[in-house]
Amino acid sequence: MNIMFVNTWMWLFLLILHALEAGVFAVDSKQFNILYLIADDLRPTLGCYSDPVVKSPHIDQLASVSTVFHNAYAQQAVCGPSRVSFLTSRRPDTTKLYDFNSYWRVHAGNYTTLPQYFKSNGYTTLSVGKVFHPGIASNHSDDYPYSWSVPPYHPPSFKYEKRKVCKDKDGTLHSNLLCAVDVSEMPLGTLPDIENTAEAIRLLESMKDSHNPFFLAVGFYKPHIPFRIPREYLKLYPIESMTLAPDPDVPKKLPDVAYNPWTDIRKREDVQALNLSFPYGPIPKDFQLQIRQHYFASVSYVDAQVGKVLQALDDFGLAKDTIVVFSSDHGWSLGEHGEWAKYSNFDVATRVPLIVYKPGVTSPFPRPGEKTFPFIDVFQGTREQFGKGRGVESVVELVDVFPTLSNLAGLRPLRRCPSSSFKIELCTEGSNLANLIRNQERELNREAFSYSQYPRPSDSIQENSDLPDLADIRIMGYSIRSNDYRYTLWVGFDPIRCQPNMTDIHAGEMYLLAEDPGEDNNVFDEFDHASVLIYY
Repeated sequence: MNIMFVNTWMWLFLLILHALEAGVFAVDSKQFNILYLIADDLRPTLGCYSDPVVKSPHIDQLASVSTVFHNAYAQQAVCGPSRVSFLTSRRPDTTKLYDFNSYWRVHAGNYTTLPQYFKSNGYTTLSVGKVFHPGIASNHSDDYPYSWSVPPYHPPSFKYEKRKVCKDKDGTLHSNLLCAVDVSEMPLGTLPDIENTAEAIRLLESMKDSHNPFFLAVGFYKPHIPFRIPREYLKLYPIESMTLAPDPDVPKKLPDVAYNPWTDIRKREDVQALNLSFPYGPIPKDFQLQIRQHYFASVSYVDAQVGKVLQALDDFGLAKDTIVVFSSDHGWSLGEHGEWAKYSNFDVATRVPLIVYKPGVTSPFPRPGEKTFPFIDVFQGTREQFGKGRGVESVVELVDVFPTLSNLAGLRPLRRCPSSSFKIELCTEGSNLANLIRNQERELNREAFSYSQYPRPSDSIQENSDLPDLADIRIMGYSIRSNDYRYTLWVGFDPIRCQPNMTDIHAGEMYLLAEDPGEDNNVFDEFDHASVLIYY
């Protein structure tokens, strides 16, 4: 045989092998189902993220057989804009959604969504709970019928979420922030996430013998406020064992424009009774401890619902055929920097859990009869010990989920969006992370960055600083997060054209994370920033 011919084929073989290892080609002929679990306002306060307090056995169990991204970030720390961003794989400046008051298909471009793409590839797409943000932001339909095969499910008990259902010590009912309840006393005798779980399990059972693969998105409402959760979860977190945030004071060098005055919390009756000053408060220390207690309890409550859905995968024989993603829309401040809620560019507001399980890839296929996700009773008092799964320390973003899931499912890869993509229906502004899921991370990618942003109506702190309407936005805070630093510029913004003026700098932040992991010491004024502007 001709030696040159053999060498050519050897070269082609090695080239193809390298491409397969890099995830360039989809190598799975088998069609996998997708189960996308989304929590609301969940920062990575989970055991699998080394949190020493929170009890999250089911998410930890999922993480032990998954790839766990330890530095994943949302593109805007508020529900509607973040969800539209990661479900379209476009950033807020492309969706033009910074508040809750527009529908991207009308206001920006007719962008294909993650579930829509799977639907167009023969999947039955199903939505339970809060996946898209309800209302105008998803056309009052959760983007049905574009994204979903059937109308999305919303739990009937959710309509009581903001009603006066929180019982005080004297028996009177209020609309409180802290709202641990006896579920049997609630309207309809249940809670929204309990109903979401039951519906998700029903849908899994209905799809177990289907010839079509399914894409099931389940959006849990907690730990979003109010903390209306079953009272028993508070027992997991005795108030005497609670501690304050390690940095509960407003940083001295924090620009006013960067501060989030947590206006939505102030509207709750139990917080109003504290008669707090605006904008900084502070909240009394004993009430701060209760907020942290209720948030942690809400996380454990969501974890139990996740556990029941994952158990159903086992019960219906679906665990070996289903890719599972667990994530959140953004984080939530628990007193760090003197802030509460989201509405900022800090890590505590933008960092999210991101966990991806693919049977046969992140862990071996389960053996016949083997349970991958057995249910764990968190009230038994024993803290389950699980392996850490495959950890990824490089920075990633929620806009990466769409191209990554498409690759893992063997669908045609998404092309990268050009700088202006308003007229392009299908492309991604994220990156495909499949290679990090199929292969162990060999070294930290120090050239990886996340980009987040947050709008403000003014340089000074106002009642609407947390969530200004588009027409009121005058400043946008653009933030770069690497493994080494967070750099934020607050610049002028035109709400009509949805464009920033990067030469109109109002304020800046710079945090060196090796020495300041909590982002408390702003060293912006100590650096020359001309070179950094190139990244924007």
